[in-house]
Amino acid sequence: MFSLVPTCKGRHVSKFLPSLRLCCQLFSVATNTLQFSSDGFANENKNDDIDLLFQSCTNVHHAKQLHAFLVVSGKVQNIFLSARLVNRYAYLGDVSFSRITFDLIPRKDVYTWNSMVSAYVRSGRFREAIDCFSQFLLTSGLRPDFYTFPPVLKACQNLVDGKKIHCQILKLGFVWDVFVAASLVHLYSRFGFVGVARRLFDEMPIRDVGSWNAMISGFCQNGNAADALDVLIEMRSEGVKMDRVTATSLLTACAQSGDILSGMLIHLYVIKHGLDFDLLICNALINMYSKFGSLGHARRIFDQMDIKDLVSWNSIIATYEQNDDPMTALGLFYSMQLLGIQPDFLTLVSLASILAQLSDAAKSRSVHGFILRRDFFVQDVVIGNAVVDMYAKLGAIYSASTVFEGLPIKDVISWNTLITGYAQNGLASEAIEVYRMMQEYKEIIPNHGTWVSILPAYTSVGALQQGMKIHGRVIKNCLDLDVFVGTCLIDMYAKCGRLDDALLLFSQVPRKSAIPWNAVISSHGVHGHGEKALKLFKDMLDEGVKPDHVTFVSLLSACSHSGLVDEGQLYFHMMQEQYRIKPSLKHYGCMVDLLGRAGHLNKAYSFIDNMPVRPDASVWGALLGACRIHGNVDLGRIASERLFEVDSENVGYYVLLSNIYANSGKWEGVEKVRSLARNRGLSKTPGWSSIEVNNNVDVFYTANQSHPKCQEIYQKLSDLTAKMKSLGYVPDFSFVLQDVEDDEKEHILNSHSERLAIAFGLISTPPKTPIRIFKNLRDGACSCGDYW
Repeated sequence: MFSLVPTCKGRHVSKFLPSLRLCCQLFSVATNTLQFSSDGFANENKNDDIDLLFQSCTNVHHAKQLHAFLVVSGKVQNIFLSARLVNRYAYLGDVSFSRITFDLIPRKDVYTWNSMVSAYVRSGRFREAIDCFSQFLLTSGLRPDFYTFPPVLKACQNLVDGKKIHCQILKLGFVWDVFVAASLVHLYSRFGFVGVARRLFDEMPIRDVGSWNAMISGFCQNGNAADALDVLIEMRSEGVKMDRVTATSLLTACAQSGDILSGMLIHLYVIKHGLDFDLLICNALINMYSKFGSLGHARRIFDQMDIKDLVSWNSIIATYEQNDDPMTALGLFYSMQLLGIQPDFLTLVSLASILAQLSDAAKSRSVHGFILRRDFFVQDVVIGNAVVDMYAKLGAIYSASTVFEGLPIKDVISWNTLITGYAQNGLASEAIEVYRMMQEYKEIIPNHGTWVSILPAYTSVGALQQGMKIHGRVIKNCLDLDVFVGTCLIDMYAKCGRLDDALLLFSQVPRKSAIPWNAVISSHGVHGHGEKALKLFKDMLDEGVKPDHVTFVSLLSACSHSGLVDEGQLYFHMMQEQYRIKPSLKHYGCMVDLLGRAGHLNKAYSFIDNMPVRPDASVWGALLGACRIHGNVDLGRIASERLFEVDSENVGYYVLLSNIYANSGKWEGVEKVRSLARNRGLSKTPGWSSIEVNNNVDVFYTANQSHPKCQEIYQKLSDLTAKMKSLGYVPDFSFVLQDVEDDEKEHILNSHSERLAIAFGLISTPPKTPIRIFKNLRDGACSCGDYW
């Protein structure tokens, strides 16, 4: 045991002197006091001095010195003091010395065994806690008491172990002890058996506030906020008052269920009972108001807090980050740094999202470097997922993939994040390949986030059959009524031309939020069914669903598709006046598109001039697109100049202006624009068409010669062209925006990617089979009313 005392030699002794002096002073006080044993207060003084020694142990080094003193003084034989040493080592984070101390106790009592089990639980070493408990039962000959079981139940990492402990509790007659019963409620709630937990709770003969908190927390953990609030009503009816734990759990429940009224009532209760300055409750209030988007309430609570911990700062930073105010969130992060508060990995999760929203690539790389230096990737997979998401949102998909590959641990969210990153960056094929790789890892179980990630990728390449397979898996996993998965399926069927199937799904999913309504309204708008889209909006209002900003983007877009100018203007004003929704640049872009496509080009230009915010590329791009449709070269030139000021790297705008010149036969202008794009290192996105045949997606580019069935495809095209010409078909060269001879124009038309895809579909499918072609760039006449 003496080896526990550090030996200091030579020049190293100086760094130990301060702590040695402190401990020696304490030990001196203790031993001097122990000499006065003649009066009646000697024993009390001894206990006070020992308590002082234990309280002075603020690190493991001090604890070892105290341990050595107890050994030298012979007091280590006191079973109570040895148990305190076990607890002190565990509290200071060194459970291995707890075990060494425990093993050297010759005659262990129940309290000592309980201390060792609790030490393991406190250190998060749950398997060892269960093993220690088993050793207690098998070797000690002692009978556990009701203090034994709460920590053991907390240590259970599966329901099988929990049920075994439950049986022992029943056998020993502790099931109705208030602490043990509350721990059982926690156990079953943790594993999702909240019904069993509720039965145990209802059968408890005595329930203290901790028992009520356990039941409320159990419902909250399982996403059942309504039942948690019902338990609160029962609790109040029995005259039991809420404490800080109750309030915190219920505020979380209100945030989960979107019940702002109950949340505000609990807030009033908290104020009335003087709990509004409690740190735990204030943090919960900030999180709740954040979920409701009430930034003002959240900020007032934060500003009024006398004491703020790291959780408080993380909560308020996340509040602004999650409510689309990254600048304020970043300012709060800087304020936190000025106060000397060090960020943890949760701070950096928010910071990664903030910088992605601000498109700040330089600071994003700095955050990545900070995370690497602190080795945070090893601590929690959440931070790795956040960095992958950050790079994906910045468009740096290669960096996102590299970080993903280097993650020491990958969970299903890691895979979902990378799939979403590829899909959102227009790399649907790569997203599908990542999903295929994910399926090879049997330990990774897809969840609803996986389906929400992969379905848009299948949608963008028109892989209807693959999407339908996902639909089957969704039904099998009982997720077909999930509002987010259901909305993705509605979008997929609609964009793959199966509008009836989309409507059928819409009738089945929950429609209490605006999300599925937005999808079905948008779907009808894309198909040119503007009147139907407006009817759906009316139905949405009749069902009491409040529209959001996305609803009005869908509505305005539907009006633009169908040329419903008056209706579009009406909804633009309704959005602001009736629903108090401030227009975003997307809404302004839709209005410019609506006016421009209807031929009101001057009115659209005037609308831009009167905007209260600076127009972005989407607004000027909408005007430029309208100029192409209506052949207005002069206004198109003005729109393009503004576009190149705000977004000079988007090659699509150069193509639009080039097409305006080409349609007007101004080939010098065409060459000038193309040269400008080339000088800036920009290249046009190649047009492609895809077709799904036998569960495979084949992609064709213009003049494609690499397909295995190339000769059959071109032969089929030749046969079709001959038949069409015999029926009076005359090629429309206006779609060939190149200054070449007519025979070359005809060759270009015949080798368009969509013609190649159609020919492949005809030679690869039985007669009367529907052929669905997907294109990344559209031309010609379309059922959407040539909206593209």
